[in-house]
Formats: sequence, structure tokens, C-alpha cells
Amino acid sequence: MAASAGENSKESASSLARLAPLQAVLFDIDGTLCDSDPFHYLAFCEMLLEIGYNGGVPVDEEWFVKTISGKHNDDLVSVFFPNDHERGVKFLDDKEALFRRLAKEQLKPLNGLYKLRKWIEDRGLKRAAVTNAPRENAELCINQLGLADFFDALILGSDCKHAKPYPDPYLKALEVLNVSKDHTFVFEDSVSGIKAGVAAEMSVVGLANRNPSQLLMEANPTFLIKDYEDPKLWAALEEIDKMSRTEKKTIA
Repeated sequence: MAASAGENSKESASSLARLAPLQAVLFDIDGTLCDSDPFHYLAFCEMLLEIGYNGGVPVDEEWFVKTISGKHNDDLVSVFFPNDHERGVKFLDDKEALFRRLAKEQLKPLNGLYKLRKWIEDRGLKRAAVTNAPRENAELCINQLGLADFFDALILGSDCKHAKPYPDPYLKALEVLNVSKDHTFVFEDSVSGIKAGVAAEMSVVGLANRNPSQLLMEANPTFLIKDYEDPKLWAALEEIDKMSRTEKKTIA
């Protein structure tokens, strides 16, 4: 028998309570802090038409989700230019430059992001942005959203031995922040990112922003939310607060 929405909400809330006392929150960037995927999609559409990819037939969003979303550029080179690595690298560098031109001054935070920011700041939690994006893209997004002073660290997949979906970027974030995986959780919006967080043995809250929920669930997130206004998220955060208060009373 399927669980009711209310039961699912209770399960979601209690699933993060075990992390108390919470030490840190980690965020992916693209699709997690802001809805940047449409600009990536437009950039790929334009660039792929120029090289006659797919016989000159425009790619669709389903292809983008399955082939591109959350992947590191090093893994995409062979998708477009399997026999010409140098050309593939230049193609993707040009695509990222086009993305930055398209996205400049256009990026908006996901609903509820600043409310969540205040919750995190009020509790003095550590935070890091963990991304497969190039540094220029990551800094563009963070600066446009006014979050440059919010994050304690920016972890790039390219600075690790392996990028997402391997756990390396999230393990590095734990090390840099000097926090425990047992008292930290992750926000991610892609299959690749969720897999990375899960592989690092952390709780992952998935954002069903543009990627299909059923696809994200296959990566085994703790639970999914629509955005940062989702009642499931705030029920979970309240449970963390309750557990933290209980532990403080017990210690006292």
C-alpha cells in the first residue's frame, strides 16, 4: 500500500533529524542555487547546430537532461569529438563563454533560497558550493545571486581527482570545512550530483526543478523538493531544530 503524502512528509522530516547537531550544508550551483539550465541548453543548441551535430537536427531538452545535466566537461569531450580531444575541449570552452554571455544579469535564485540562507546563517552553519562547472561559471552565478560572502568555500570538480558523480568533490568539501558527513547534508538537482553526495555517504535533498523526479529518485536522494519553499524541506529543518534542542537539554 502506498504511503500518503502526509506520511511521506513525516518520513522526509525525520530523515534529516539524525544529522543533529547540524554542522554544514553543501550546495551544487547550476539548477540548485539558480535556474541556469535554460541558458546552458540554449548555448548547446546554438553551438551544436554550428558543427552539424545530430545531422543538423536540433537537440531537445530530454536529450539535454540525459546527456549533459550535471556532467563535467571532461566527460563530455568524447561525446562530441571522440577522435579529436583538442577540438572537443575548445568547443566546450566556447560553449561556456556563450553561456556566460547569455546568462549575465539574467540569473534568478530558486524560490526560497534567501529564506534558507537566513536559516543557515542564523544557526552559524558552515557552507560550501560544490560544482562540476568551470570556475568562471561558478563565480558568475554566485556573484550574481549575491552569495559571494555566504559560502565558506567553493569546491570545483576540476580540482579533484574525479568530478561528480564520484564522491571526491563532496569529500573535499567536508575536509575543507572540517565537518563530519554525519552532521552535513547536500542540495543537488542532477542525477550525477545526487550520486556524488550519496557516494560520499551523505544525506542528499534533491531538487526536482527541471530534471524528472523519477530520474532523480533512481539516484537515491533522501527526498525530493520542488524548491526551497517546499513544506517538506521546512518540516525537515524543524525536526533538526527540535533534535538539536533536545540534545542540548540532555547535555545540560
